[in-house]
Amino acid sequence: MVQPYKHEPFTDFAVEEERNAYLEALKTVEGYLGQDYDLIIGGERVTTEEKIISYNPANKEEVIGRVSKANQELAEKAMQAAVEAFKTWKKVKAETRADVLFKAAAIIRRRKHEFSALLTKEAGKPWNEADADTAEAIDFLEYYGRQMLKHKDGVPVNSRPNEYNRYDYIPLGVGVIISPWNFPLAIMAGTTVAALVTGNTVLLKPASTTPVVAAKFVEVLEQAGLPKGVLNFVPGSGAEVGDYLVDHKDTRFISFTGSRDVGLRIFNRAATHGDGQLWLKRVISEMGGKDTIVVDKEADLELAAKSIVASAFGFSGQKCSACSRAVIVEDVYDQVLNRVTELTNELKVGNPEDNSHFMGPVIDQSAFNKIMDYVEIGKQEGRVVAGGEGDSSTGYFIQPTVIADVDPKARLMQEEIFGPVVAFSKARDFDHAIEIANNTEYGLTGAVITTNRDHIQKAREDFHVGNLYFNRGCTGAIVGYQPFGGFNMSGTDSKAGGPDYLLLHMQGQTTSEMY
Repeated sequence: MVQPYKHEPFTDFAVEEERNAYLEALKTVEGYLGQDYDLIIGGERVTTEEKIISYNPANKEEVIGRVSKANQELAEKAMQAAVEAFKTWKKVKAETRADVLFKAAAIIRRRKHEFSALLTKEAGKPWNEADADTAEAIDFLEYYGRQMLKHKDGVPVNSRPNEYNRYDYIPLGVGVIISPWNFPLAIMAGTTVAALVTGNTVLLKPASTTPVVAAKFVEVLEQAGLPKGVLNFVPGSGAEVGDYLVDHKDTRFISFTGSRDVGLRIFNRAATHGDGQLWLKRVISEMGGKDTIVVDKEADLELAAKSIVASAFGFSGQKCSACSRAVIVEDVYDQVLNRVTELTNELKVGNPEDNSHFMGPVIDQSAFNKIMDYVEIGKQEGRVVAGGEGDSSTGYFIQPTVIADVDPKARLMQEEIFGPVVAFSKARDFDHAIEIANNTEYGLTGAVITTNRDHIQKAREDFHVGNLYFNRGCTGAIVGYQPFGGFNMSGTDSKAGGPDYLLLHMQGQTTSEMY
């Protein structure tokens, strides 16, 4: 009997034994830095001359690994392997498919610190952030396995005398999974196994900055008994391999997590009907946010300040759910701003292998340049009260930055920065704060800090985001507890880690038999 789902606990690094275990895991990962990783097509390993080289963003000379890079010819071979494997995988019992996920979860749980240490090295994640990423990957495996067991017999429908009707869910076909670098284990794993457990076959194209952790995860699924051809590992260029697979006539669905602009590009291309294509492609898309924490005048102001700092600067603000806008009712604006400034100035930034550092680097030079450009824009649009400096000499480090007195329509309050920068705006009252919170094209997460029950109810009704939190930060959704996804330009509100997410990877079929 499958045990009820409970989310994977986070590690308490205050315990010496856990700290030592993490340091050992870092040594384990250092032992295999610089290795080569192959493509996997139809269960066979394929080596290419051209490689994607993964570097440590905290120590940019350190090579994490070299991953073979797919081209269109190899992408086509992978597609045909996936088409062929679908013929048999779609008929494998749901219980068997779920068992692959449960076995993979057990393997990762035994190697939890190793996977987290790899995230520290490859993605620049501090210990707690890496640990949460790995825990979430385990959660997705456990949760989606159980959800498939719930969906396997379809749902009841009515039958009349001498008639038997059934409504069953069947797989879609071949899915293209395009996963992000900011949760390179959790989101990559979750989107991949949601497609697999529902009976689809997959071409996985991970982010080019974090391909090694994806390669390690694919090895785990092989070890867990996933048949050949069901998952094909094809890292490569978005312009070459990504577009080719999105456009392919045999692609049935695309599951994408990333930027607004790339998401819109995929959505548009997927809508085009190609020669020989028998279906409308389905797109599951999570495209980012411009997330606001609203602080009411009736609020725990210390909680508000701590929530803003944790949500804005956790993993250097590189979360689509990160707080990049703080909208404070004017009665308490100065108090909250001053406390956030104090707390921000206490944060330590440095190599995340040292657990005393709250923040590590941003992901690469391109991100560093973009974020620092926004800091310069912020100096024109407001006043910098904390941070504002960056140093990319050894790694891509940016100080956590608070910019005060920003107009709600300014660029800093409208455009996704994806870095450790939070802009403060003043609201006349609570109604005005909600109005400002809604004035972006995104609608992913938001939080409201207030002790006023009427204002909580107003926010429930009027704050238009997919994930709304009260009296806590706006990051940290847990699989099965806070299904995650947003409105408007934040994507298709697909609610990852929620009860209907797997249904997006299947289609309903009605059968009716007369007796």
